[in-house]
Amino acid sequence: MARHPEYQYLDLVEHLLEKGDRRIDRTGVGTLSTFGAMMRFDLSDGTFPAYTTKRVYWKTAVKEMLWFLTGQTNIQSLLKDNVRIWTDWPLDKYRKATGEDICQEAFEDRVMTDDAFAAKWGDLGPVYGKQWRRWVDATGKEHDQLSTVIDLLKSSPSSRRMLFHAWNVGELDQMALSPCHMTYQFYASQLEGETPAKLSLMVYQRSCDIGLGNPFNVVQEAALLHMVAQQVDMVPGELVWIGGDVHLYLNHTDLAKTLLSREPRPFPSLRLTRRPDSIDGYKIEDFEVTGYDPYPAIEAPVAV
Repeated sequence: MARHPEYQYLDLVEHLLEKGDRRIDRTGVGTLSTFGAMMRFDLSDGTFPAYTTKRVYWKTAVKEMLWFLTGQTNIQSLLKDNVRIWTDWPLDKYRKATGEDICQEAFEDRVMTDDAFAAKWGDLGPVYGKQWRRWVDATGKEHDQLSTVIDLLKSSPSSRRMLFHAWNVGELDQMALSPCHMTYQFYASQLEGETPAKLSLMVYQRSCDIGLGNPFNVVQEAALLHMVAQQVDMVPGELVWIGGDVHLYLNHTDLAKTLLSREPRPFPSLRLTRRPDSIDGYKIEDFEVTGYDPYPAIEAPVAV
């Protein structure tokens, strides 16, 4: 019997606990770290790699991916969609700038209800979506990297240039957080007699919070692969995830030990319920996930 693919994740967690390099990091929390990791997930049968050893709030993860696709950089629309995963950074900036000890809920309410406040304090700078959809070159011309990839998949599916990335050196200092999942490369394959073609996606993540970040990232990358495959009349193949500095925060060690005490359950399945006219047309209601039966969620703090 084939080994459950989630063990790739659990093996990485176990390796960090046992052999991770203890480091002081940017946040001051401290990590156990390793350099270089890979996981592969076969999505060709509709599998959706939402980890089961703790509940992954997959709708929140997919909503974040859909927000990236809009090219927006302000958390106001995210908050209105009940997604709060980006609040920590602008909240921290606001508190330091004003000295006001505002609680997160009050800050989020102001961002949602006060457009001027949101414009000043809710913007994250030119993060992911801006670079994916509106990369500005030295002449001032905008480039929609994702649309270019989709066009290439339709016109030249064997191209080795089907990628987009977010590491815009000239704008890093303007971002609330430098891109972690930074390079996305697509690969179309078609064996003789096989139809339709399979589309695979490899993501390079330079920095990976294995406890909180990775479960979210893998889910949203799988969702993106499903969307792009549908748009180019292919089916999902493999999701290949590559990590650079992969780390476990020291205040996540209890989370890690709990994960390792649990035996993975079958992955759920994902079906897109309709085909929008373009990559811009997807909504969270289009994602139908069935058979998801995870262990309970594990709460853990985010390092800012």
